[in-house]
Amino acid sequence: MEGFLALLQQYGTFVYVLLFAYCALKSGWLPLFAGYAAHTGALDVSFVALSSFLGGYLGDELRFAAAKRYGVRWLEKPTKMGLLFKRASELANRHGTAYMFLYRYPKGLRTIGALPVGLTGISWRRFSALNMCSAALWTLILVGGGYTFGATFDAFGVENLTAISLLFLCVFLVSLYRVWNNSSAGGNQQNR
Repeated sequence: MEGFLALLQQYGTFVYVLLFAYCALKSGWLPLFAGYAAHTGALDVSFVALSSFLGGYLGDELRFAAAKRYGVRWLEKPTKMGLLFKRASELANRHGTAYMFLYRYPKGLRTIGALPVGLTGISWRRFSALNMCSAALWTLILVGGGYTFGATFDAFGVENLTAISLLFLCVFLVSLYRVWNNSSAGGNQQNR
């Protein structure tokens, strides 16, 4: 475990960039484990919190912008995906504010969570304010939880938790690689 924490200290800047990218794309346990690493002194808690917050906030701003720009096309398509976006838009209209604070937590929902909100009539200013508050609360819960309860993690044997966080990191890197390859392949097919 000490070797892993030393590695985090050595590559701290890269770890913060990776944490930012992870939080921009999805939610998961990595901010919690980064908070724990900050508890041990391997990372700086303020940079962990800032990377997590900015990733969560800016990632959702980009998804919201994409939905605002291209969402009408998604809703007009009579495909299954178009119907799903229409249903999600109706739900976001009905439960917008509560939804903004809840979609970060369920597994898999965060990745697309801001898209339905972008399909509603919510203004960008209101979305940004709610998104900022939601991202701040999410950061406080995950990073703050990892940092605050670090001693409890130690008592349970953090070696197992470290293995899980490394697995999450590997899954993230493989997923990023797949998304990159799929987007490149999609662009090549469109150029034909």
